[in-house]
Amino acid sequence: MKKTLILYTGGTLGMRRSASGYVPDADLEILLEKLLAGVAGQLPEYDFHALEQLLDSANMQPADWYRIAACIRDKGDRYDGFIVLHGTDTMAYTASALSFALQGLNKPVLVTGSQIPLREMRSDAHNNLIAALLLSADETLAEVCLYFNGKLLRGNRATKVSSGSLDAFASPNYPLLGEVGIQVDIDRGALLPAMTRRDIQIPEFADGGVVLLKLFPGITPYFLKKILECRPRGLVMETYGTGNAPTEDKTFTGLLQKACGRGTICVAVSQCLENRVDLGKYAAGSALLDAGVIGGLDMTTEAAYTKLNHLLAMGLPEKQVRELMQNSLCGECTLLH
Repeated sequence: MKKTLILYTGGTLGMRRSASGYVPDADLEILLEKLLAGVAGQLPEYDFHALEQLLDSANMQPADWYRIAACIRDKGDRYDGFIVLHGTDTMAYTASALSFALQGLNKPVLVTGSQIPLREMRSDAHNNLIAALLLSADETLAEVCLYFNGKLLRGNRATKVSSGSLDAFASPNYPLLGEVGIQVDIDRGALLPAMTRRDIQIPEFADGGVVLLKLFPGITPYFLKKILECRPRGLVMETYGTGNAPTEDKTFTGLLQKACGRGTICVAVSQCLENRVDLGKYAAGSALLDAGVIGGLDMTTEAAYTKLNHLLAMGLPEKQVRELMQNSLCGECTLLH
């Protein structure tokens, strides 16, 4: 019989009402036992493990990603699959981070949650949980996935698109891995093949020193200068369209060139949900390329941020980080041929 570990980190699914709003509920395990009692034998067996400190996902930090990853690594040989119960606000960040941290695990890891708490009427938690448990026993899933509202997405391709709909997540630049409706349909051609099994390494220092900057009309070189004065090790810029920025002011590109020259790794992603960055398409993007900025291909902001953080936290040399940011490690981007 297959066995799954359900790892509870916090989030809406397990919350209860309080005087100050929804808060994590420490009694979720008892609630799940009652909920799943009626389908015992139809789903994998499971163990339940709650993190010591349950968090609203808005409070998740890089250290929390690696605490989850370490728990899965340490218990990896005892289970056939894993479910991470998580809040939706930063779920796509955690799913992306886990995909980089758990390379080579070759077991299904399903990150899921709900928009309405399990205790509430009309909750979407029940269906998300049942489906995630079912999928956690699928041996062909050898990657970190995000499951929500009938959709199975690659974890590092997912992004949250709605806070008011049960259909909260999308995979703009990669096909769904599967859909769960009347039938369970998995697109086997979209799945990652199993990687060579290797030891999973968790960085000792979780924070890679990466900052995120969204460009906006009216942004000044002074604004960029103040950010770069903090000497980040990495900068992910959400640029316009295919990778454009306000480069007419040479001070702006000069600051980026200086930062890249002293070792800050700058990566450009697009503010658009769909398509990819191509820094050579327009002059406003080519100026970034000339300054040393790396194009983030079709990565989501969440994937680019967590990937860069992971590589830097692992202490890899700058040249290697720059190379790896332009290669697909676990299906997070589509390479140009």
